[in-house]
Amino acid sequence: MQTAIAFIVIFGVLVFFHELGHLYFAKRAGILCREFAIGFGPKVFSFFKNETMYTIRLLPLGGYVRYAGEDPETDEIKPGTHVGLLFNQQNEVIKLVVDGFDRFQDLLFVEVDSIDLEHKLELIGVEEGKEQIQTFKINEKAFVVNEGKENQIAPYNRQFNSKSVGKRAIAIFAGPMMNFVLAFFIFILLGLLQGTPVNDAKIGQLVSSGPASQAGLKTGDVVLSINNQPVSKWDEVVDIVRKNPDQNLKFIIKRDNQDKTFTVIPKAETSKGTKYGLIGVYQPVEKNILTSVKYGVTETINWTKEIVTAVGHLVTGQFSINNLSGPVGIYQVTEQATQAGIFYLMKWAAFLSINLGIMNLLPLPALDGGRLLFFAIEALRGRPIDRQKEGIVHFIGFALLMLLMIIVTWNDIKRLFM
Repeated sequence: MQTAIAFIVIFGVLVFFHELGHLYFAKRAGILCREFAIGFGPKVFSFFKNETMYTIRLLPLGGYVRYAGEDPETDEIKPGTHVGLLFNQQNEVIKLVVDGFDRFQDLLFVEVDSIDLEHKLELIGVEEGKEQIQTFKINEKAFVVNEGKENQIAPYNRQFNSKSVGKRAIAIFAGPMMNFVLAFFIFILLGLLQGTPVNDAKIGQLVSSGPASQAGLKTGDVVLSINNQPVSKWDEVVDIVRKNPDQNLKFIIKRDNQDKTFTVIPKAETSKGTKYGLIGVYQPVEKNILTSVKYGVTETINWTKEIVTAVGHLVTGQFSINNLSGPVGIYQVTEQATQAGIFYLMKWAAFLSINLGIMNLLPLPALDGGRLLFFAIEALRGRPIDRQKEGIVHFIGFALLMLLMIIVTWNDIKRLFM
């Protein structure tokens, strides 16, 4: 149960920040965002605020921001339709009621002659009981009430495709970008909570049953020399210890401004036929904001390089698709990280966040990178690719991604029984 909660929370947070990037920069560009969704499938919870419906859906496997204009607008009001109009103090229409008139008061009923909800924002029609045609100005944030639902109109200048290539590209790129930002802040928080490694010749946290602890060394001791060889860096301490398994090592350390001598015998361990020594001491750490920020930068960059390299190996065939993991494999690693402790779980979340950002930037249909590729083509040719053709390409890409998801999930299941 604990693993399931951790899995859902981690994915929820990663998806939330990814979609938040899309939402924030789309709104900054003036795009009407109809829905901000976490998950897919039926709604579990929803509320409406600042033009956007925020929803949590049943299947926690992703999310999306639904922009006005990406799908055909469904609130078509045909000539001859009788509608009820509700006005604001500036005499602009703020509600166009197609049915359910009894829910509203002070409606002005009009038979529609023509209506433009995208450009002119006006309704031309005849008021009930009169014969003269009138023109009614429609507020750009007006709602159409139809079949019990209220849907805000989307003037063309609020639609996604009305914006410049640059603004659309920023809104799409912002999703993966936020995953890198999230990982960066997770690493900073880790640095503040558990400290960041430093290369000082100091004794860090001790393993209670380790050779160093049994010999009398304490956390914070400054190592001056080992077997009369002066040391000033942690790397030098590690190098000497690893090269001397089962050997007596004379540590001269400084503690409380006094030099003390201890004899430590490194425990022998073997890896790939090579014997090396361990004394049960962790690298020293320090906790401050500057080193934590530096740690956040370096860890984010290093993990980004690792994942990009792995993707490159996959493309060139050096890495088999059979080695990929899907939701089942990720769940298993989440279980291991949960058992190891909160710090390991935070590192795993940061890794997944970077991974999500990189995967979404791949120039594949249905991914953010695929959309950015279409924007680049549009910028080069000076006009957009036919929306219907682009939609078909993204649909095919989505179908192939789902097929890949099925394959890697099947591989995960097979590995469970191997």
